[in-house]
Amino acid sequence: MMPNSKDDARIAFRDRLVESLDTAEMVKLLLSKYRGADKELQRIVIRPINLRNEAAFSFVYSYKTRDITKNFNQEECLSIIEKLLTADFKSAHLLTAHEEVQLDISKKGKAAIHSHSIKRAATASREHNREKNRYVDINRPFLTALGVTDQQHKLIPAMSRKWKQINKFVEVFSQALEQSPLTKDQGLQVVDFGSGKGYLTFAIHDHLRHGLHNDAQIVGVELREHLAQLCNDAAGQLEDKGLSFVCGDVKTHAPVHIDVMIALHACDTATDYAINYGIQADAAIIMCSPCCHKQLRPQMKSPDLLKPLLKHGVHLGQEAEMITDALRGLLLEANGYQTKIFEFVSLEHTNKNKMILAVKGDCGRSKEEVLGEISAIKGFYGITDHCLEGLLAERKFAV
Repeated sequence: MMPNSKDDARIAFRDRLVESLDTAEMVKLLLSKYRGADKELQRIVIRPINLRNEAAFSFVYSYKTRDITKNFNQEECLSIIEKLLTADFKSAHLLTAHEEVQLDISKKGKAAIHSHSIKRAATASREHNREKNRYVDINRPFLTALGVTDQQHKLIPAMSRKWKQINKFVEVFSQALEQSPLTKDQGLQVVDFGSGKGYLTFAIHDHLRHGLHNDAQIVGVELREHLAQLCNDAAGQLEDKGLSFVCGDVKTHAPVHIDVMIALHACDTATDYAINYGIQADAAIIMCSPCCHKQLRPQMKSPDLLKPLLKHGVHLGQEAEMITDALRGLLLEANGYQTKIFEFVSLEHTNKNKMILAVKGDCGRSKEEVLGEISAIKGFYGITDHCLEGLLAERKFAV
């Protein structure tokens, strides 16, 4: 433990931070316990990157419903961090290649610093493609079994996009798990609808079982029987416990209690059925990547002001997509979830790159307020029928 006086602790933390920047040993810095004026801001994650062949730092500002990324040079980085810790954030966690350093500031302004060394040698990726190999170890056997890497665990060039998607998906899931009410030591129940060839299903299983040593049970649900069998064969060869695949879809799979519901590339109203399943099953985490927004477009009546914009088919389609997913997000909030809608890595089947991520927790607004917003949006566009709203009404959930 380091000295606990206000000045000594701040100075010691700044010195550690400067040293980690100068020696390129900084992995990341997390600023949390926000006490500033912006009620939406929750935390900031800062990582070293390489931007146009120059060292820089990525600041990811995480709000309740969105993330914003800003890049700064080292001088700007230090100045901004000092200001943030002086006024707005009361906790800072620095991870370097050799140690973790925690700075905590009490309500009365008293600062304390704690640190401990770590055995593993963490290396910071300075590629602008963030955290390339951080969440998934490229040497893991499932990647070879699925054809992502060769027998020497080298990435197969044709699978580079898939490799990026796997890493990003596990990163998003890992962050959602940290924010959720779930604990890492409880055996998690996970279902992945539309699991396809199983890349992401195997990745989640490996992350939970191997990375977190969680006694998780993961089920992949796939409509195409031959793919479900293919994945079961691979899981059997790898002797992966707690991983299985069944033939079926979200509309016919009987709802049971689960902790995590995943549904990527769910076409049109299949996303609504998946979200409905997750809510019915009391899932703490719901991850969807919607596609093909067809239901609302024929219903939409363009308000007079927007008619010059929405007379073009491409604009009307984009508007229908935005409204469809916004209503899904609001319905999730009305049913007790904090929801984010953001860009993800597009799947191989579609160029859509949106993800709806919902984590159990208070969204900060009353159910009545959220339902009022849903009603107003529907009235503005003349929408009478939204699939998810109808499904929730059948089960007497908030609509």
